[in-house]
Amino acid sequence: MKKEPLLVSACLLGEKCRYDGGSKYSAKAALLAERYEFVPVCPEVLGGLPTPRPPSEILGARVMSKDGADVTAQFRLGAARSLEMARKAGAVKALLKSGSPSCGRGLVHDGFFSGKLVPGNGVTAALLEENGISVHTELDLAPLER
Repeated sequence: MKKEPLLVSACLLGEKCRYDGGSKYSAKAALLAERYEFVPVCPEVLGGLPTPRPPSEILGARVMSKDGADVTAQFRLGAARSLEMARKAGAVKALLKSGSPSCGRGLVHDGFFSGKLVPGNGVTAALLEENGISVHTELDLAPLER
């Protein structure tokens, strides 16, 4: 039986693609492989950013790195490529990394590198939702476990 495709933040699967060169492996997320065919993505890498890289946060309509570079174009490109991968795979659900300026859903960092979270969605999470893809984070796997 063919499994349903699920777009997944690659860092949750252990890929070392985060800004700091690490991952955020989630054993609970990995268990979803029993039910879903994973389509791993790292929007920031897909947008052309290196690993490691300076951390970035959303500030207004822009995405700025801690060193002051405007990386909005790379984030938008990575979001578009992630959407393209979801469509190609037929994925209508995504499991993304919470708090991320790309993947966060509901809360993202405040744009001032203060460590505070504020209401909002990452660039990729927002684009996916705008295109009818149901976005979840590793903090709330229950809807994907049903």
